Amino acid sequence: MSNATTTKPPRERTPLGANFWKLLTSSGLSNLADGVFKLALPLVAIRYTQEPVLIAGLSLVASLPWLLFALQAGALADRHDRRRIMLLANIARAVLLAAVAASIALGVESIWVLYAVALCVGTAETLYDTSAQSILPQIVGRTQLSRANGRLYAVEMTANQFVGPPLGGFLVATGALIAFSVPAGLWLVAVGMLFLVRGNFQVARENPARMRSEIMEGLRFLWRTRVLRTLAFMTGLFNLTSSAAFAIFVLYAAGPKSAMGLTDAQVGILFTTTAIGSLLGSFAAEHIERAIGRALSLSLSIVGGAVLLITPAFTTNPFIIGGAFFIGGFTVVLWNVVAVSLRQRITPDRLLGRVNSGYRLLAWGTMPLGAAIGGVLGQFLGLPPVFIITGIGTLSLLLFMFRLTNASMDAAEAEAARTASSDSTATDSTASDSRASGTAEQA
Repeated sequence: MSNATTTKPPRERTPLGANFWKLLTSSGLSNLADGVFKLALPLVAIRYTQEPVLIAGLSLVASLPWLLFALQAGALADRHDRRRIMLLANIARAVLLAAVAASIALGVESIWVLYAVALCVGTAETLYDTSAQSILPQIVGRTQLSRANGRLYAVEMTANQFVGPPLGGFLVATGALIAFSVPAGLWLVAVGMLFLVRGNFQVARENPARMRSEIMEGLRFLWRTRVLRTLAFMTGLFNLTSSAAFAIFVLYAAGPKSAMGLTDAQVGILFTTTAIGSLLGSFAAEHIERAIGRALSLSLSIVGGAVLLITPAFTTNPFIIGGAFFIGGFTVVLWNVVAVSLRQRITPDRLLGRVNSGYRLLAWGTMPLGAAIGGVLGQFLGLPPVFIITGIGTLSLLLFMFRLTNASMDAAEAEAARTASSDSTATDSTASDSRASGTAEQA
């Protein structure tokens, strides 16, 4: 295995354009709503039950759509205007949270209502996120993807983890009605900003076929591309372990009877340490990738993820755990920028929705299983063993790095470039989409 040489992405400082900054603003608002909602959901739920299995079940249900609907979401992203799908998904999330707020106002409060809204919001998230990752190469050029993804992750992590959790904790302390009304409003504002993104983001379909056939085409591309296949399996294992740990973390941290004894607001503040690390990592990722190469960047991310998960097993000190969360946040974003940018460069735009969804089926479909495992382990072994098991499981990902050398990633990217240039007619719609959107955003 040799990681000594790598073809580094060329430096590209062409302006990212007006459409990108509008997309970035909408994404920030949407992720702020998501950050508030995802912390408010379990904090409200523990008012109804203290059973680890039921609390972890919320995480399971919220992530279940990635297992059930990811492939269909990818096919839809390649069939229809990706911006329109994002608009409809955010409108749906806003309406759902407005409905649960109304049920609370009417006195209809139950953990099963939270289960229902978690499932529906998770389904909308599947559609939104698949289209959001697929639309970016239509907004910026492929040589700008690492920089654009870094900026997106900076805003997303700041909103989702830095501002969202403490705001969610504060809002839950104020009242469940407010805690669900605020993210509903934020999603509606995000819709308004997304309306300002100019252009048509529907890719040309050369040979329209049944959805099943189109899904299989994307899956075959993913399976044939060894680098993407390996990354998907590795991400799936990490998401399984992290979902197991964080499905029960609120029981470990929140409430006077918990191990850490934190208030709802303090739990939110604790999660901001992850966000601070993520924010710094999003700006540093492009430079780290250039300095040490993609393979070493990914290995560093695995170690940081293991530190994030295993530390709570050995201490209840919020400052030490916060430091581990900071390291984990930094390295998780480093992984995301490297892996997502590589996937967007390798995959033809006409297949990107389906490849993204197939990738996420493997990468995110493990999350409900992880949440279930975390709940069961926490119920029968106690909470600290869950952190030990998940930390060791994450560290085992280093064994897969022999397949993710710099040489293998460079070769996959070079092969994608050769395929694109040798079939210019087939890929003309992809190239023209990128250039056309660039023209539109300068207008």
